[in-house]
Amino acid sequence: MNGVPTVPVADVPADAPLLDVREPDEWAAGHAPTARLLPMSELIERIDELPDDDPLYVVCRSGGRSARVVAYLAAQGYPAVNVDGGMQAWSAQGRAVVADSGTPQIV
Repeated sequence: MNGVPTVPVADVPADAPLLDVREPDEWAAGHAPTARLLPMSELIERIDELPDDDPLYVVCRSGGRSARVVAYLAAQGYPAVNVDGGMQAWSAQGRAVVADSGTPQIV
């Protein structure tokens, strides 16, 4: 999305807290170790659960949902940044991915 603050995966600090806006089944299949799950579908009703990280790195599967979330959060005054390429780019660059199920990580 144009005008959405975005950062490439390579520029996300290794220990950066991430807000993962995918759905629980996507999360369980594989997510960044430092991520917290808050599905986009639940964002409005759970907005008070947002961490106070500055910036707040937001990630999804490929970057589309997280870009929409960042646009919304930025309009609300949150210092959110979209992780370009999402978890697909994260995984492709060899960044750590963990799964809840013990099966191979799939993003």
